[in-house]
Amino acid sequence: MRSWIVFLLCIACCTAFPARTQTDIDNKDGQIAEEFLKKFFNLQTNGIRQSRKKGSNAFSEKIREMQDFYGLEVTGTLDQETIDVMQQPRCGISDVGNFATFPGNPVWKKKDLTYRILNYTPDMPKDEVDRAIQKAFKVWSDVTPLTFTRILDGVADIDISFAAQVHNDFYPFDGPYGTLAHAFAPGNNIGGDAHFDEDENWTSGSVGFNLFLVAAHEFGHSLGLYHSNDPNALMYPTYHYVDTNTYQLPQDDINGIQSLYGASEKPAKPSTPINPTTCPPNITFDAITTLRGEILFFKHRSFWRKIPNKSEIEQHEIRTFWKTLPTGIQAAYENQEKDQVFLFKGTKYWALKGFDIEEGFPKSIYQLGFPQTVKKIDAAVHVEETRKTYFFVNNQYWSYDERRSQMDKDSPQSIINGFPGVGNKVQAVFQSNGNLYFFNGNRQYEFSIANKRVLRLLKYTSWLNC
Repeated sequence: MRSWIVFLLCIACCTAFPARTQTDIDNKDGQIAEEFLKKFFNLQTNGIRQSRKKGSNAFSEKIREMQDFYGLEVTGTLDQETIDVMQQPRCGISDVGNFATFPGNPVWKKKDLTYRILNYTPDMPKDEVDRAIQKAFKVWSDVTPLTFTRILDGVADIDISFAAQVHNDFYPFDGPYGTLAHAFAPGNNIGGDAHFDEDENWTSGSVGFNLFLVAAHEFGHSLGLYHSNDPNALMYPTYHYVDTNTYQLPQDDINGIQSLYGASEKPAKPSTPINPTTCPPNITFDAITTLRGEILFFKHRSFWRKIPNKSEIEQHEIRTFWKTLPTGIQAAYENQEKDQVFLFKGTKYWALKGFDIEEGFPKSIYQLGFPQTVKKIDAAVHVEETRKTYFFVNNQYWSYDERRSQMDKDSPQSIINGFPGVGNKVQAVFQSNGNLYFFNGNRQYEFSIANKRVLRLLKYTSWLNC
């Protein structure tokens, strides 16, 4: 656990950046990195050009610091994966270690706190806002002696409001899909208050930004917590939607808040496997693979586990099984002959033997024969009959000969020609009973390997028993 703390301001805010479209590392990337490091890792500069000039120790050291925090390969160079991480939706203050707290550990000196909702967003019915805020506070009261009582008038410990642009706290919001919210550390006057950007689309579901998830994160700051570098933690800097119906506070956050306030007499249990009775709403998968007869469905920090002859579908956090694996697995496949499963993220991949990570990993995808222009794999599948592995990248696929351990010379080829009917983009794919199952958006295609055609269009969540 890191104990160091980088502190600029006792204010926490969530920032989301537009999705990256270009792949070459250019001057624009340098500007993005410069601003990111200045804002979140306290890079000191005398101007953009001077700080980024070749051989700049300060710039390289801050990149190393950032790469180490996010679990990337620590090179000190501005590679594609580093830029991608810099552009993820996130909170807008500098990053620190596991359940870190604000300098001086500012905390509330009392256990019974009050809050007041000063106004409402028109995006949601008022009762939904009330429930989201109440539920967000409950996340923290379940594991501490703290209580949170709503008051309708008078002076509250924590004021909650929605505002756009300049809103009288010296930290103006910046329009849609930018700064999501910010909160202040415990203290007098504005201390503890939480502000939400009215220009964002607030919801109680997975579309737009889920108010409960953002509020629960911000209230962590209101109580004295800083950011965590555990990707599973609520206090991790970036925003990711998770199923709020079954949400449980991760252990890292429990450790952090209890280090400030102690444990509840009836503490809530840390995250445990979930047996959902219904499918997660609007779910799409990042990667799917088989593993010794099971099927694993990956999404952000979690995966669903379908076990043969078992009706319940298990849900787990990735880190509970593989502590050294990153979240956000992008592609996966099983080679049954070798009894290995391969997991991909960015330009790296890992190998599993059963549920154990094999030594010597991660390795670079370029060792498989990809050119440097390929920065990530969208999906992958191994076809037992041909002993070929197919890697899907944008609108093309690469064919890898497992026997010769090299790419086929005719790679890459067009997806629409090699796998007609499944579209020109693949998000996830796996093989079962001699057929391939392609996933893209909310569509699933059953594809016959023998006949080279789509057999059926299936419900996206059909494998989850719903």
